Amino acid sequence: MKPKTAKETYTVTTEIVLPNDTNTLGNLMGGRLLHWMDIAAAISAHRHCKRVVVTASVNNVAFTQPIRLASIITVEAKVSRAFTSSMEVFIDVWVEDPVTSERTKCNEAIYTFVAVDQNGSPLPVPELIPETTEEQARFDGALRRKQLSLILAGKMLPDEATELKALFGK
Repeated sequence: MKPKTAKETYTVTTEIVLPNDTNTLGNLMGGRLLHWMDIAAAISAHRHCKRVVVTASVNNVAFTQPIRLASIITVEAKVSRAFTSSMEVFIDVWVEDPVTSERTKCNEAIYTFVAVDQNGSPLPVPELIPETTEEQARFDGALRRKQLSLILAGKMLPDEATELKALFGK
C-alpha cells in the first residue's frame, strides 16, 4: 500500500447552528457536535485507506467554549497516524464570527477508526507520512495516546508501554 500524507485525508465541513441543535441556553448540544465531528473524521479515515471504516473510540473531546445559536462552525479533520488497521483522526472545530469572518478555535477531539471488510474484520491501512511540524507532533503523540488507551482498556501492561515510559525517564 502506498503511504499517504495527512493533507490527502483532510476533510472540512461547515454547519450553521440551528434551533434544533441547541440546548435551553441557546448553545450547541455536545452530542450534535460529536455527530458532526464523527462524520468528518470518518470521511478522513476513509480517504486514507479507501475502505469501510468504523468508529473504534472517541479518545478525547475538549469543549473549551460554548457555541451559540446561529454560529457558523467549521469542522476540520485529518488522519494524524495510521497503525496496522486503525487510524487516529484529529479534529479541530472553529467558530466564525458572522460579521468579521474571524475564526476562533473552540473545540478539538481525537477519534480512532478501524478499517474493516464486509464481515467487520480489520483490514490493513497505509502508512501515514507527516509533513508539517504540527502533523509531526500529532503523529509522535499518537503512539503514546494509543498505549495509554490500551493500558486503560486492560490490553497492555504498563511495563510494555515503551513510549509512555520514555516520557518519564529511567
